[in-house]
Amino acid sequence: MKKIICLWSCPRNISTALMYSFSSRNDTAVFDEPLYGHYLIKSNVNHPGRNQIIKSVECDAKQVIKETILKPKKNINFHKLMTHFLIDLDLDFLKKVTNILFIRDPREIINSYHKVIPHPNIDDIGVEKQYLLYNHLKNSNIDFVILDAKDLLTNPKKTLQALCKKINIPFDENMLKWKKGPKKEDGIWAKYWYKNVHQSTEFKKYKKQKITLDSKNLSLEKKCLQYYKILKQNSLKMDW
Repeated sequence: MKKIICLWSCPRNISTALMYSFSSRNDTAVFDEPLYGHYLIKSNVNHPGRNQIIKSVECDAKQVIKETILKPKKNINFHKLMTHFLIDLDLDFLKKVTNILFIRDPREIINSYHKVIPHPNIDDIGVEKQYLLYNHLKNSNIDFVILDAKDLLTNPKKTLQALCKKINIPFDENMLKWKKGPKKEDGIWAKYWYKNVHQSTEFKKYKKQKITLDSKNLSLEKKCLQYYKILKQNSLKMDW
């Protein structure tokens, strides 16, 4: 049976690097944010390249779910998605896929996001939406995994081995490296968001950042922390 993986990330996480990691496998097809067009229309947010993106991708979420997400192309199919894309959607399809909630310390998300779009709000950051999705999956008895980006960067090999075991796929050593530069799977929004990851060839070792947030972003961090702490408590446990 072919496996469909939906990675539900927050923005400015290491999700693109994880997509490149999966794309290094010969048995895997990867898809970059197939619900982005739907999100831009439904939320009316003004992201860089908004009009070009809407014109170039399928924006009907029902069609995306039916024709892209639920139509596997290879033995393993990896969809990089953002949790806040789930606006006005029937979530029944989540029963048919393997769900991974990919979390990150909100202080680090806010610091990174602020460099592209100043003073994001709680919907932009996506941590609350991840918490709501966590509750939905839990209450609906749908299996899921919570993966923390810090663990992945601290020990990529052991974390990927643990993740692959948890979602019942074989670990592939190729997941630890990828080629530098843009990838054919990148969405057209890559030029706005992927500059740093395009310079990478592997997961960058985790290094605690010295982050200073202004009062508005500090307030946002406080709101997000209550959700992140619960998600962190329930994340995939590492044995190192």
